Amino acid sequence: MSGANVRRWGMGTPFTDEYRHQRNPAYDTQLAPVAGRTHNPSMPQLTTHLYIVRHAWAEEPGPGIDDHARPLTKKGRKRFAAMMKRLRKAGMQVDVIATSPLTRALETAELLAAAFDDVPAVEVVDALAPASNWPALVEWTTQQDAARVAWVGHMPCVGRLVGLTIGDGSASIRMQKGAVASIRLDDGPGHPGELEWLATDDIV
Repeated sequence: MSGANVRRWGMGTPFTDEYRHQRNPAYDTQLAPVAGRTHNPSMPQLTTHLYIVRHAWAEEPGPGIDDHARPLTKKGRKRFAAMMKRLRKAGMQVDVIATSPLTRALETAELLAAAFDDVPAVEVVDALAPASNWPALVEWTTQQDAARVAWVGHMPCVGRLVGLTIGDGSASIRMQKGAVASIRLDDGPGHPGELEWLATDDIV
């Protein structure tokens, strides 16, 4: 659909209470193996910007409908594409995209990729499926040679992932369908970042 190069990465472990860390000291203690990573020139480029995206508007669930296979609606695709056009013009850039394997998230990721002249690779990452796996996502992100990374997933998980990424495991940010959260990571993945903005289709 978008011409994006879709790849697949590893299997994820569900998001559980074990990873709903409180801010200091619990956050620092429980994420120490992840947050303790440092960057050196022989390693991939440090990711300093993360976009967390909730999938766009999809067909409603119903009897006999496979939830994993629900596609985006025509209107949902149009609304998200228009929103991404606006964000790109405002300066948003993405180097690589990770997406849940579910159809509605994968289609959202492909629309996201298509918004840019230099089409970023799209990689299916099971850790973004419903339930999500924060440590696995941090691990995947640290392996990317990319400064600007996007994750595409589902509520309520994406709201929790935003909270974890800004260093507050007790927080869950409400994200509408198609919403994009922009987080600055001065110290890279696994360290508390700063939520710069949260955009919805109201900007269109």
